[in-house]
Amino acid sequence: MILQTRIIPRDGAAASPDRVSLFDDTFLCNRLVECFAKSGDLNNARKVFERVLQKNVYSWNAIISAFCKHGNMEDAHKLFVAMPERNVVSWNTLIGGFVLSGYEEGGLRFYKEMNKEGFRSSHFTLATVLSAAGKLRDLEMGRQCHSQLVRVGYDLNLYVENALVCMYAKCGCLGDASQVFDGMATPNEVSCTALMSGLALTHHVDKAFQMFGKMQKNGVRIDAVALSSILGICTRNAKKHDKNYVYDEALELAFDIDQKPTVSPVPCDNSGESLGRQLHSMAVKSGYDLDLLVANCLVDMYAKLGSMDEAESLFKTMPKHNTVSWNIMIAGHGQSGQAEKAMELMCLMQETGFQPDDVTYGSLLGAFVKSNNLDTARMIFDQMANPSLTSWNTIVAGYCQQAKDKEALTLFRQMQFSGIRPDRTTIAVILSSCAGLGLLHFGRQVHAASIKAILHHDVFVGSGLVDMYSKCKQIDQAKLVFVKMTERDVVGWNSMICGLSLHALHGEAYMVFKQMLEDGTHPTQFSYASILSSCARLSSLAQGKQVHSRIIKDGFDNDIFVGSSLIDMYAKSGSIEDAYRCFLIMPERNIVSWNEMISGFAQSGHGNKAIQLFEQMLKSDVKPDSITFVSVLSACSHCGMVEEAIQYLHSMKEDYGLVPLADHYACVIDSLGRAGRLKEAEELIEKTEYKSDPVILGVLLGACRVHGNISIGKRVAEQLFEIEPHNPSSFVLLANIYSGLGMYDEASNVRKLMNEQRLIKDHAYSWIEGKDRVHAFMVSDDMAGLVIRN
Repeated sequence: MILQTRIIPRDGAAASPDRVSLFDDTFLCNRLVECFAKSGDLNNARKVFERVLQKNVYSWNAIISAFCKHGNMEDAHKLFVAMPERNVVSWNTLIGGFVLSGYEEGGLRFYKEMNKEGFRSSHFTLATVLSAAGKLRDLEMGRQCHSQLVRVGYDLNLYVENALVCMYAKCGCLGDASQVFDGMATPNEVSCTALMSGLALTHHVDKAFQMFGKMQKNGVRIDAVALSSILGICTRNAKKHDKNYVYDEALELAFDIDQKPTVSPVPCDNSGESLGRQLHSMAVKSGYDLDLLVANCLVDMYAKLGSMDEAESLFKTMPKHNTVSWNIMIAGHGQSGQAEKAMELMCLMQETGFQPDDVTYGSLLGAFVKSNNLDTARMIFDQMANPSLTSWNTIVAGYCQQAKDKEALTLFRQMQFSGIRPDRTTIAVILSSCAGLGLLHFGRQVHAASIKAILHHDVFVGSGLVDMYSKCKQIDQAKLVFVKMTERDVVGWNSMICGLSLHALHGEAYMVFKQMLEDGTHPTQFSYASILSSCARLSSLAQGKQVHSRIIKDGFDNDIFVGSSLIDMYAKSGSIEDAYRCFLIMPERNIVSWNEMISGFAQSGHGNKAIQLFEQMLKSDVKPDSITFVSVLSACSHCGMVEEAIQYLHSMKEDYGLVPLADHYACVIDSLGRAGRLKEAEELIEKTEYKSDPVILGVLLGACRVHGNISIGKRVAEQLFEIEPHNPSSFVLLANIYSGLGMYDEASNVRKLMNEQRLIKDHAYSWIEGKDRVHAFMVSDDMAGLVIRN
């Protein structure tokens, strides 16, 4: 303060001669500029610089460095342009300032200008350029810089070698990074940490852990950066990833404090969590648990493991916090679905003097989206002045996840108009909305946008395109996209299998499943559920058993969704005993499991067992739904339990609050029809809102044919002629009723009417399984006429 008073008069009066003489000493003034800069006093640093009588290049470098260190790159650049002369340090200062401030493109631009003006790069210049290239994933620039380093002999400098390892690691070139590392005479903690991070980035997590072990074994110093890096790897490795749907990545990024898209997830196990706790102990012993960076990483690790009590306890014991600390806690509670707690934390954050930033609001937004509170989430989003790409993705994914696809598409349009460029998450989420609405035209536009953004080769986007085209009834286009995918993950394979199954191409779906296994891709629960559905539709017991064996081998036999699919497959393939065996050994059951087994018994002619199982279900904690009652009513119909069927129909609404649908009435009408109570069936139809439903009327007409009731049959047939004039089944049934009663003229008239309207009854097919294939045939076919059934 005394020095400041002597040099710069506070009253603005003219300086006395003895004070002015201080500014004759350029060296002293340069040091003063540096001192003011270090203390954060840019204003006085600028005043000293302006009063230096004989400025030299070092004076200019000092003031430019001051502004660069404080991120004021606009003023730094203006000063740089005004310099009467420059040296290498001037260029290095400006380039380094731009790179450190997050303007890597600007740093590279000035590096190119530096070369044009004939200045020779120093090892500091090239190391800074390598840092920028790594952050931008600009491998070409990184390799050019590496070549220049070799030419000028800087490649053996430890500082430069570390920069090279970092650059190649961030660009995903693990081989090049390892080659540089192996050639280093004395790798230090920076080198090891860089390679360790690169190994994790390229999915070599085990090797990253091994590298950390080697650091300890070889006596390499474990600093705060190394500890925070390995903690980050542990966190990612211990997190549970479920990539069967596109919303996960959008929400994952909403809770990612770094706000950067990650590479595809690594396989998950408990080793990351175990090692993370060991590292916590190491941090405590070494005293690094008091380091803000390490403490934040520890809190983040426990938060992402779902251990919010431990995270909160650690947060409270931290000697100091920063905005990142608060953001981690807010994101952790948000990821746990505790949106209100996240909101409370943000208010507390503000009370303690920290201002929320974009990451804070993004995490809070993700919290309410995850809690399915879209109204509050939208209110938060609308209050954001300039929502980031992550925030846009989060809110769009929220609407899409709740099947509000129109709102999602509207937001996507707004995002485009606001100038935000979509990334792979945006594209995949919007493709899902297009698929949900069947908007092929809009889906094609999104496809074109992905090509323009060079995202169409991304595995995430490719999977979304396959799903979109499949659900928009363009299976050939879906196949084309799938074939052109340069890389496929399990989601891509699942999308193709599901798409083929959706289009009843079950044989092709099975072939794609086999290709997936040959490719070395490990199926997920969703993979097995999809392919078992195809096996069920094929009624292919042999293929279904092959898949079942693989399920046991992969350890998915206790999965509740896979178990339900196995029950369905065995039941539809005619092996009800195997279906029931799968049901009995399930460790837990949900409504789907019960429904599949009840339906299996009902469809296999074991109506009594279906009813018994239903009564057993009622005694459990699982409540029946509409699908359950369809199976139960069908079982009653096949067993002749007419009164029970009527009772169950009334019970639906009275006991369980379920409104009977057309399928339920059809089953009861079938029960009455089989019992010959056709008049009651007709009266029941008249009382429902489905009196014009062709399926229900068709069931009654079929019953009239069995019992030869021409009076009701004729009325029902005439109704069906009006509702479905091009359906030949109604004409055939009425003609058969006439024929059965000996009324051949009337039967002939009905058939003539069919001929006049050119109605032809569809041929019935049967099929037989042999040599892992299902062959379909008609009555008139011989063995040569057998065809493969998809």
